[in-house]
Amino acid sequence: MLLELARSKSILFFGGKGGVGKTTVSAATAMAMAAEGKRVLLVSTDPAHNLGHLFNRTVGPRPVRLASNLDGMELDPEQTVNEHLEEVSASLRKLMAPHLAGEVDKHIELSRDAPGMQEAAIMERIAEVVEKAATDYDLLVFDTAPSGHTARLIALPEMMSAWTDGLIQRRDKAERFSSVLRNMGSDKSVGNKILGGQEDPLVERESRIRSLLNRRRRRFMDLRNALNNPERTSFVIVLAAERLPVLETIALHDQLRRSGVTVGALVVNKRSPEGMGEFLAERRIQEEVHLGTLTEALPDIPRQDLTLVAHDVVGLEALERFAVSLGAGITA
Repeated sequence: MLLELARSKSILFFGGKGGVGKTTVSAATAMAMAAEGKRVLLVSTDPAHNLGHLFNRTVGPRPVRLASNLDGMELDPEQTVNEHLEEVSASLRKLMAPHLAGEVDKHIELSRDAPGMQEAAIMERIAEVVEKAATDYDLLVFDTAPSGHTARLIALPEMMSAWTDGLIQRRDKAERFSSVLRNMGSDKSVGNKILGGQEDPLVERESRIRSLLNRRRRRFMDLRNALNNPERTSFVIVLAAERLPVLETIALHDQLRRSGVTVGALVVNKRSPEGMGEFLAERRIQEEVHLGTLTEALPDIPRQDLTLVAHDVVGLEALERFAVSLGAGITA
């Protein structure tokens, strides 16, 4: 079921409560698709990155080859914020008068620790990855942070598109006001004019601002459209058959639905195996109680159960074996 979903999409997000095995399931799905010949990019947006540990190699903010047809990258929040602010600072310095450079630096430093800055920077990086990777890869697989962080992240494109639209509208009003002043003025007027065939610096500055804002708006609108397109994108919630992960899954589903994101599958990881003694039998009965709550709340979403394995899933060989198990997992 999970692999069938992966075959039909170009973007898959994996999310859920911390510690349920999102990285392992997303990586195994990516490997299974790569083994079928798809060009796959596996991207971690979780600040507590595990891709490097899982593949036993260094993975950074730029794509590296993990296996045949499979590349991976980790979006580091702090580095992403630094790169984001450096880009913003460079743009502002071009747009502002030279004597305001100190104010630009002050604003940037105050913004560095502003609430939501890391989420905004990560989301802009995700938008960039989706935009640029479309021609190089058949499938993008995102291993996301725990539920609450991911829900806020998914809602950001809508909010940031609206915020950018507001900025553009305010720039429109400022441009119209400046145009009136220019048309009313003479060489000695307050309004800025085009003199000696030279373009007014204010007009040029406004044009640059508009170009930056339009580029940002287009990027966020493209990401929002991709997230809200069920033919292209789906979200997979990974959980354990326990009370808190089940309740968090139901809440995450509601948040994603409000953001227009389709949940295509539920993956119950680390199910207690059957026929393994009284303790695990009782544990499995308890799991069925919690999964009954899940089925009652989300009856229309396909579910796949993956049995707990005896050893840690680390390294290519273990991941390949786990990827094979995805095709044999019990589907509910």
